[in-house]
Amino acid sequence: MSYQVLARKWRPREFAGLVGQEHVVRALRHALEQNRLHHAYLFTGTRGVGKTTLARILAKCLNCETGITAKPCNACAACTQIDGGRFPDYVELDAASNRGVDEMTQLLERSVYAPAAGRFKVYVIDEVHQLSGHAFNAMLKTLEEPPAHLKFILATTDPQKIPVTVLSRCLQFNLKQMPAAAIRAHLAELLKKEGVASEPEALALLARSAAGSMRDALSLLDQAIAHGGGQVTTAAASEMLGAIDQAFLLRLIEAVAAHDAAGAVAVADDMQSRSLSYDTGLADLAALLLRVALAQSVAGDAPEADADQAQVASLAKRLDPELVQLYYQIALQGREDLPLAPDEHAGFVMTILRMLAFQPESSGATRTVAPPKAAASRPATPGAVASWPDLVQQLPVAGAARELARNAELRKRDGNAFELVVPKAKAYLAERGYQEKLKAALDQHLGASVSVKVSVGEVAGATAAAAEANERDARRAAAVQSVRGDGTVNDLVRLLDGKVVDSTIRNEEK
Repeated sequence: MSYQVLARKWRPREFAGLVGQEHVVRALRHALEQNRLHHAYLFTGTRGVGKTTLARILAKCLNCETGITAKPCNACAACTQIDGGRFPDYVELDAASNRGVDEMTQLLERSVYAPAAGRFKVYVIDEVHQLSGHAFNAMLKTLEEPPAHLKFILATTDPQKIPVTVLSRCLQFNLKQMPAAAIRAHLAELLKKEGVASEPEALALLARSAAGSMRDALSLLDQAIAHGGGQVTTAAASEMLGAIDQAFLLRLIEAVAAHDAAGAVAVADDMQSRSLSYDTGLADLAALLLRVALAQSVAGDAPEADADQAQVASLAKRLDPELVQLYYQIALQGREDLPLAPDEHAGFVMTILRMLAFQPESSGATRTVAPPKAAASRPATPGAVASWPDLVQQLPVAGAARELARNAELRKRDGNAFELVVPKAKAYLAERGYQEKLKAALDQHLGASVSVKVSVGEVAGATAAAAEANERDARRAAAVQSVRGDGTVNDLVRLLDGKVVDSTIRNEEK
């Protein structure tokens, strides 16, 4: 007997077998039990969530020889023939390949005749949004006043492309994407029935990769069983999916948290040696940072008891929540910029270095920035300002909100209303949460309520960060000039036939 794929073998044959669609099942059961039957149903949802399966179950409920029921017998001729695709009064039409007015006209011409074997004729039109405008028009009259023996079941992944004249004549049900936890539990139950050994983390990987589609999950499970030689292991599933081992990402965040640039770049190099996808890596990194942020914000256990949850909890305690939010934004921005990078490895490494550039200078949860010496004589009186960079030096703000203040340029100030602009390269600093922290610092410093509006655009260089850089460059230039003018240094250069390397000169401040 030929092998039957899991998606077909374990396709639900009644409402009880559907996973994650309880809201739809409940409504259909009540309608069937009370005999309140509509003439047209529309099932919407992404691929693999059960639209066609639900249509077949509903067709059996309407035509079961035991009578109209919410629980078909699955044993009579009508039920078995609908399951097998052989029932004469059950027609499935794929609108992707039969989208023209001719096909629809032929279908509707046959609809006027009484059912040959069942109680109702059931027409299922899959991907109905792909029908042409003329085909929709041909269907509209029948859809509005169908024969008593005819039921339409329409299915689509894109309901917005369906004319409102059709939508208004259908009873619409939106099928949800299935949670990863529900998919994982269902896969575990099926493998138990199949007698196939599995590892929980492998099933979690498959469930996440399915992206809410049970059909995709079952197809991936078939592949994983074949790849693992009859069992589902984490190593085999990871290799098959090209998934990034969470250990890589945890190492990466640990290195970034420790400001260990060499260790962080080494992770990127390891990923390159194993031919892992950097796009997937950045997506998984963002997902891991989400778990860290949830551990910081939401009390209680994680929804999935992953093996690395203890390490995630440890990171949640050690990392500044603002930094986690900033790393998340940088990871998303890095993924968007990846196609523009010289190559994916360079883009990934640059994203890591961007995270390292925003490390707090102190080991505590807050960041303390000492003003440059040249600014030491500036007045500390609230509201006393020479320019935006001077005001930034006086603000009681830390973390990412301080980076926003340092890298923003004052575009306009009208009383206590500040309009700031940040460069596109630092667009992630314009997040509302950082704006609110900056506003609070300005409120406190100026002793009045202010408004802050931050946009992304071109800057002329009048930022606190630019001013600090100019000041550092000036001090460095002064140091170089001082060294080159030092008599002792010049004597040593002549004596040893040496030279002064400007890049090695440091301005040591006491």
